[in-house]
Amino acid sequence: MNYLKTKKLVAMGLFIALVVILQYLSSFVKFGTFSISLVCAPIVVAAALYGPLCGAILGFIFGVVVLFTGDASIFMAYKPVVTIIVVLLKGTIAGAGSGIIYQTLSKKNQHLAGIISSIAFPVINTGIFLISCIIFYQPIINQIAVTNGYTGSTLGYLLFGFVGLNFVWELLINCLLANTIVRLIHLGKHD
Repeated sequence: MNYLKTKKLVAMGLFIALVVILQYLSSFVKFGTFSISLVCAPIVVAAALYGPLCGAILGFIFGVVVLFTGDASIFMAYKPVVTIIVVLLKGTIAGAGSGIIYQTLSKKNQHLAGIISSIAFPVINTGIFLISCIIFYQPIINQIAVTNGYTGSTLGYLLFGFVGLNFVWELLINCLLANTIVRLIHLGKHD
């Protein structure tokens, strides 16, 4: 029993370090306004191996790093408290969500569960971000859109100009890594 707890604690320490390093490094890779998130894969693997709570913890750590790297600075200047809550919640919910999806689907098909939970993380993370932009940040988004010469709707700008390209890259990376993620989960479960 102590061996399993120690193994999980050590693994979570390694996953935390990986999330911090990957998110810090990804802060230098921008497509459009924001950095892409390279942390999806380790969060999904940890959530599948150790459960939704571990996914939530790693998602929270991801959010903390986002706040410290300045990716949320546009919103911090506008609504700092709301921004902190949104950034921390979106990562936490995405991490927990991918873990719940894996746990639910793995009873039927572990391979499919790994693929769908890999795709779910960026979808949940970006979905919560888009919803929060519409609810809390619409005036600043409109201002940015006009500054960039966009004359369409706020939602159109959000989807095609503000976060669209980043989301496509994150989703594409996770789709390409999905089989690797499934293999890592399989190896971790048989270790």
